[in-house]
Amino acid sequence: MSEIRVEKNEEEELPIPHLWRPIFKAIVNAFVQEDYGLSVGVKNVNPVSENTAEQIKEYIEDYGEKLIELPNETWDTSVYICYGNYWNVFIDLFTEDEGLSDLVLSAEVREFKSEYIVDVQLVYVP
Repeated sequence: MSEIRVEKNEEEELPIPHLWRPIFKAIVNAFVQEDYGLSVGVKNVNPVSENTAEQIKEYIEDYGEKLIELPNETWDTSVYICYGNYWNVFIDLFTEDEGLSDLVLSAEVREFKSEYIVDVQLVYVP
């Protein structure tokens, strides 16, 4: 499989670029450890506000399944789309009992000084 690169395509949803995948794996790994505010810090990810961290925690708890680290299948269904100066990203989450769940991690990615910076928005069921 060839490398999936970042594109500024405002017309269609595209698969998550390889460059971003380790960042999202790290975010979800923190969530699996119930670190919803990313207190450990994740490179290229802005801190998550207390309010957002609390919302994410509540959505995951209300969903009632145990979140697991992202398997490779995540990349088969997760997508992003460009909105002018940022990208909207939707990462499909997996749980212990269900595998692919209805939960989605929503984030925005912006380019800053030739790096990509991620803002976690929410985890929810669309």
